[in-house]
Amino acid sequence: MTKLFFDNLVSFEEVEVVIKKTASSKEEKDELWSLVDEVVNHKVMEKILDRLPHAHHEEFLALFHKCPHDEVVVFEYLRGKAGKDIEKELREELEKISADILQELRPKDEVSVETGVSKK
Repeated sequence: MTKLFFDNLVSFEEVEVVIKKTASSKEEKDELWSLVDEVVNHKVMEKILDRLPHAHHEEFLALFHKCPHDEVVVFEYLRGKAGKDIEKELREELEKISADILQELRPKDEVSVETGVSKK
């Protein structure tokens, strides 16, 4: 995955484990990570743009394109324009995204580690 400002908000280690277990080739693994990257990036941007007043969208996107990896600069901007709890909201969104991705990647008959219940 490409390094972006929100990377430290959630871990995708469990997703990585499932991808390694289910992908049968390097190409398939790369394709799955590409899809994960795309979904995560779109959902995070959607959440940010929903919270950010419309008048600041272009300015934010310019800042993001200038320094997509700089969490200090980007979060400082977002806290000032979208509210101080934006990091918490993004963390919650990323956790939800991670859970959704895991649900899609895991075989439907695999037992859930969290609940111990079969997903059949």
